[in-house]
Amino acid sequence: MDAQQQSRRGFLRASAAFAGAGLLQACGNTQKQTVPTTSSPKVPVQSKNNLNTMRIFACSGFGESSSRSELAAQRLAVAGFAVSNQQACIRRYQRFAGSDAERAADLQDVAAGRVPVPKVLMGLRGGYGAMRILPLVNWSALGARMREQGTLLFGYSDVTAVQLALLAQGQMCSFAGPMLYSEFGKPQMSEFTTRSFIDNSCNPAMVVRVAAMQNYQIRAEGVLWGGNLSVLSALVGSPYMPQVNGGILFIEDVGEQPYRIERMLQTLYLSGILARQQAIVLGNFRMGSIRDVYDSSYTFNSVVQTMARLTKVPVLTGFPFGHVADKVTFPLGARASLHSTSDGGYQIDFSGYPVLNASALALNTLLPPPPAVEGLLNGVMGAPASENSSSETEDVM
Repeated sequence: MDAQQQSRRGFLRASAAFAGAGLLQACGNTQKQTVPTTSSPKVPVQSKNNLNTMRIFACSGFGESSSRSELAAQRLAVAGFAVSNQQACIRRYQRFAGSDAERAADLQDVAAGRVPVPKVLMGLRGGYGAMRILPLVNWSALGARMREQGTLLFGYSDVTAVQLALLAQGQMCSFAGPMLYSEFGKPQMSEFTTRSFIDNSCNPAMVVRVAAMQNYQIRAEGVLWGGNLSVLSALVGSPYMPQVNGGILFIEDVGEQPYRIERMLQTLYLSGILARQQAIVLGNFRMGSIRDVYDSSYTFNSVVQTMARLTKVPVLTGFPFGHVADKVTFPLGARASLHSTSDGGYQIDFSGYPVLNASALALNTLLPPPPAVEGLLNGVMGAPASENSSSETEDVM
């Protein structure tokens, strides 16, 4: 499928999603929006007293497909966001989304007051490169401006470096959640991920429940923080690693053999970070068929058991987030209360984080089209909706 066909199909999907929104109960209003044409990557929507402003930041890898970025921008515009800094979607320098200075400016321009502070800072995608810009951003100033405006920053994977620096030096939380290119630009977005983004970004008291059986009865309260394990271990000993005592550490990663996962966890253990936590919560590591090349019996579960025994800290598994299609949106760096549930699983209640104003947006237009509309689109385009879809997220560390 060439770029023009992809762009045309993306435009029809965004239009259909908006048209079908009236059939759905909104997490916000569904007032009529003007659907932009696909001839320009810019998708202007009028700002509503900073309640709907979104600035894209691209701290890591570049977006290979401009049509995919355009589709994501269209979807977010239809949902009511006034999206700025869209040039970040098309920048490229080597393997990065622009030079170090350009990528740092996406955030430093906000920190320095050169551009208005948006309601949302939306990461483009992961990959690698965020560590290179950490010394180029005034994280303290950025955190202060974000707190003043109640800004939500979304990302995961390599964006963990930005989120850790923001928490360590700016004392500001962020959100593990979908990104512009990685999720919002997919030909077929995950309904689970989209609903979680809508519900949890609007909810000042979100709850995440995990039904998977655990080996612990636990009750803990503290700051839930963390992110991608590769990035966490790489920042140990740096000024960008938060010093969280009595916290709940969340960890995820992808494409790593069990021994490599343990080696990175050992780094966190030897640095004293794990011993200072009340609990360790593991997301979806997407192990699949990954096996230790020397001993196939040495599995991910072996790593979990080893670290639990070594740290004497409860290690919980099954949290629904990672480099997978279906993921929850939740805050990193906010207060959390974790407790076991009667079915053997656990529950985490979050508080103390900024939220979106649902009445200023039409977020339910982001949901995949109803089956009837999707079928119509398939007939128009002559191809199944899922032909380019994937059950996994493309960004791999």
